[in-house]
Amino acid sequence: MTTDKKETAASDFIRAIIAKDLRNNKNNGRVVTRFPPEPNGFLHIGHAKSICLNFGIARENPGGVCHLRFDDTNPSKEEDAYVQAIQNDVKWLGFDWGDKLFYASNYFNQLYEYAVKLINMGKAYICSLSAEEIRQYRGTLTEPGKDSPYRNRSIEENLDLFSRMRAGEFAEGSHILRAKIDMSSGNLNMRDPAIYRILKVSHHRTGDKWCIYPMYDFAHCLSDSIENITHSLCTLEFEDHRPLYDWFLDVLKVHHPQQIEFARLNLDYTVMSKRKLMQLVDGGYVKGWDDPRMLTISGLRRRGYTPTAIRNFCRTIGIAKRENRIDMTVLENSIRDDLNVLAKRVMGVLKPLKIIIENYPEDQEEMLEVANHPKNPEMGSRMVPFCREIYVEHDDFMEEPPKKFFRLGPGREVRLRSAYFITCTRVIKDDNGLVVELRCTYDPASKGGSSPDGRKVKGTMHWVSARHGVRAEINLYDRLFTVENPESDKDKDFKEFLNPGSLVTLKDCIVEPSAAAINPGQQVQFERQGYFCLDSTSKQDNIIFNRIVTLRDTWTKIRKKQGVKQ
Repeated sequence: MTTDKKETAASDFIRAIIAKDLRNNKNNGRVVTRFPPEPNGFLHIGHAKSICLNFGIARENPGGVCHLRFDDTNPSKEEDAYVQAIQNDVKWLGFDWGDKLFYASNYFNQLYEYAVKLINMGKAYICSLSAEEIRQYRGTLTEPGKDSPYRNRSIEENLDLFSRMRAGEFAEGSHILRAKIDMSSGNLNMRDPAIYRILKVSHHRTGDKWCIYPMYDFAHCLSDSIENITHSLCTLEFEDHRPLYDWFLDVLKVHHPQQIEFARLNLDYTVMSKRKLMQLVDGGYVKGWDDPRMLTISGLRRRGYTPTAIRNFCRTIGIAKRENRIDMTVLENSIRDDLNVLAKRVMGVLKPLKIIIENYPEDQEEMLEVANHPKNPEMGSRMVPFCREIYVEHDDFMEEPPKKFFRLGPGREVRLRSAYFITCTRVIKDDNGLVVELRCTYDPASKGGSSPDGRKVKGTMHWVSARHGVRAEINLYDRLFTVENPESDKDKDFKEFLNPGSLVTLKDCIVEPSAAAINPGQQVQFERQGYFCLDSTSKQDNIIFNRIVTLRDTWTKIRKKQGVKQ
């Protein structure tokens, strides 16, 4: 069962553009998009937005195609492990590229020939300035740049130097190939940008065949062209690069896809930079790329998020032209909505408090039938063991309960879920005055949680048999940062805002036997506690659950109490 929300056609400005192109038979009625990750890290929730957009548009239009292309032009930071992880993430989200898997490295020979063509056209030259000198010559936003002293090298000299660069004659940084455009342009990207640099690093696919590699802006637009992409969908940071994208394609007179920019995902209480996420991983602030606190797709998967929830989240936030920030609550509500329908209910006690039911026979055990879902009888029921000694949640007892506390207290009667009514008769404390055990009595006539005399009991509590319950470790994950925008203060390192309480591990929890028998990654709702999943590292002798999300949005409630505007 899935809870994917229906999507309306032309629900954003990009879909409206594509619909108009189809009406006008632009591109001969073709729709070809692409998702072009660089294999230098793991995908995060921001990439999920782009995946859903590009693959979604292809899926919505008859004959539409979406390519998965790895823009692997920087071998110093790229690995096969990232390639495989990205493919796994895209498939897990529910999308398939079929036979349309490509790499920019597939086109290295063709890209080299395009660069040679630009040199022959007098549109590119070898520059021998150092990196620092290039920065100095480039100018600023308010001051034009200066021509490189090597800008007017002859075509023959440029061809010779470029050939020797490819042959490996020169050291890294000694020469680069630059486009000859306009050093006085108001757009810094047009001030003779680099096309090729010397990089004597083995490539994860081509090995040591190349020692020069194309720059991203050059390789990206031409890869789009080679693959006959119709609509190149990029986030807004590429808007200033569009004139360069267009310049390369126009000068070379090749197929020209339309680049369209949309706002990237800016989600509160996290960062969306692969570079910064890598700092968290490499610095040991989190436990790897799949740490459930990370908003990577692998982290979300391990935490227990579903593909449906992520797709619905991306659909809910939509596609905008301007940058905005999305409240984390929107993402959390998407998984609540999905798991509220899908998740089997079980009972787990996070902070156990033992109860001995003194009038229940010591040697007696019984199996009680408990519904797996309160609103979906098709999910069936399970048998849960019950005996004289049980555990309840420590927070479900107060010695001096306030008026609106409807759980257990001295002399109070409550209902145990699908079991019996019990009444607290005695409180046992340790030498420090802490409550360590309760003695209760039960009403045998209230089996199933109701009484034949019709008396009303307001409080209903979950419980686990002390004799049959299974010990478990439970990770309570919270937001990784304490502020909405960790990058807003330019004078501070974003890591200063890390939330010290983003992970709380409870060691001595008790779960009912059926919860311990589920498969890793499977989601359940611990009644009255939240949604949890069995961690991928869980073993029979070391059961570990991760909290996916609380039952309710506790953060909004806290912020309202603090007077923070929503």
